[in-house]
Amino acid sequence: MAKILDGKKIARQIEQELQAEVLELKKRGIIPGLAVILVGDDIASEIYVRNKEVASKRLGLYSEVYKLENKITEKELLDLIKKLNKKKKIHAVLVQLPLPDHISEEKIVEAISPRKDVDCFHPKNIGKLAIGNGLFYSCTPAGIMELLKRYGLKVSGKEAVVVGASNIVGKPLALMLLNAGATVTICHDKTQNLKEKCLRADILISAVGKVGLITSDMVKQGAVVIDVGMNRGVKAKLRGDVDFKEVNKIAGAMTPVPGGIGPMTIAELLKNTIKAAKLNSIL
Repeated sequence: MAKILDGKKIARQIEQELQAEVLELKKRGIIPGLAVILVGDDIASEIYVRNKEVASKRLGLYSEVYKLENKITEKELLDLIKKLNKKKKIHAVLVQLPLPDHISEEKIVEAISPRKDVDCFHPKNIGKLAIGNGLFYSCTPAGIMELLKRYGLKVSGKEAVVVGASNIVGKPLALMLLNAGATVTICHDKTQNLKEKCLRADILISAVGKVGLITSDMVKQGAVVIDVGMNRGVKAKLRGDVDFKEVNKIAGAMTPVPGGIGPMTIAELLKNTIKAAKLNSIL
């Protein structure tokens, strides 16, 4: 049976470590401020935003949440971002993706100040990440890397396969793994012989959003398996991309869903928000 990588436990440890930084900032009159914008009524996004808000309050951060209707115009959203970019109480701005079809994600992402872009979606921040000198690091990939580190799982010299090539997880994660010394293969919906490629992986990460995509016959004996997928299954039960029950018999270590990468993503967001507070304040 695989060793379970408990993201919830590690996220709590990170929060405890961050508390000292928050207290130090508060002594200087600075309360790290995070603004989260949610457009529409995507259930997964709503849950994620709520968890971010709860975690922010738990750590004593200042939080503003903007829940906007699906019909909001692109200009209205851009105007709100410009306002938040200038707002001194807000050190970090996050727009929850995906956005409705009538709004350009590219324009919205580029409108956020790079110094407040705690999701690390701005092209300037992605460029810095690519050369290993990130201002911020994408929250989910950073959470994965931190989880591997805290469990003492070596990345350098390993074969890593990332299934999913999104700008949110797959691409930045591949860059971070590469910078950490892994040999990286990225797979996507045009990839042929997916099973063959997955079987090469010492570290296999799936971030597609398809229940049961990764089965036990796709996993090398003893591999580390990271499941980023979050899908609503029968009776609205959360399930990942990985067939947990069967892969658990093959893998050396793996993350559960829920309780794996989700809490780590939020912990890294809190870390980035505190960093942004330091960056955007005169200390």
